[in-house]
Amino acid sequence: MAKETKKEPVELTVEQKLSALYRLQTMLSKIDEIKTLRGELPLEVQDLEDEIAGLSTRINNIKAEVEDLRMAISGKRQEIEVSKNSVDKYREQQDNVRNNREYDFLTKEIEFQTLEIELCEKKIREFTADKDDLDAEIAKNDQLLMDREQDLEQKKGELDEIISETKQEEERLREQAKDLETKIEPRLLQSFKRIRKNSRNGLGIVYVQRDACGGCFNKIPPQRQLDIRSRKKVIVCEYCGRILIDPELAGVEAVHKEEAPAPTTKRTIRRKSAEA
Repeated sequence: MAKETKKEPVELTVEQKLSALYRLQTMLSKIDEIKTLRGELPLEVQDLEDEIAGLSTRINNIKAEVEDLRMAISGKRQEIEVSKNSVDKYREQQDNVRNNREYDFLTKEIEFQTLEIELCEKKIREFTADKDDLDAEIAKNDQLLMDREQDLEQKKGELDEIISETKQEEERLREQAKDLETKIEPRLLQSFKRIRKNSRNGLGIVYVQRDACGGCFNKIPPQRQLDIRSRKKVIVCEYCGRILIDPELAGVEAVHKEEAPAPTTKRTIRRKSAEA
């Protein structure tokens, strides 16, 4: 069996490369229009998701602080019980002391434990006040979180609706653009993408309009216009850097300057006057 000969890739002419680039530009511009249709919705959705994540983290941190305060309050109440038991024990012991020295020692212990009880009660009041403030903050953030989740649901609904309407068209354009990119010389494609990225309107290749660049509208010298129409090499605008093609290659009818009407001579005016 004879071996199949491998076909060499066909080298595109400059004209074919420029035509492919302009078709690619048209597809990418349509994709940009679809993105514009979505407007700021994707960014708004992302911002809301970030804000919701931040609120959730904040609420969890506050709840952890509240739990710490609950534990601290519980600990202080236990200390109060221990001190009360100690006071009761010391008072019982005072009834059976053998001298004033023991009585004074027990009296001081009772005073100390009483102060401990008062200190714990003060701490409990402070912790309770802090806990109430945090509970109020949790309620406030919970309400804010609920509002943001409702906003997110609404924005996502709007975005999903737009995406569902344009998804098939965008996927089709992306597939066509991806297929077309494989036919364009990598270095030329990379330059085109770089120019397009740096262009405010996203155009990397434009056609000549009224002897001027279709991107920045600066005049193009006649000789350069001839080079563009010859389609022998890639020409870029010396002002904005965009790739230039002639209108015919872009499928646009060339617009020529309107010729100025011939001036009326004095002789013609005199002749009309004489006839009158």
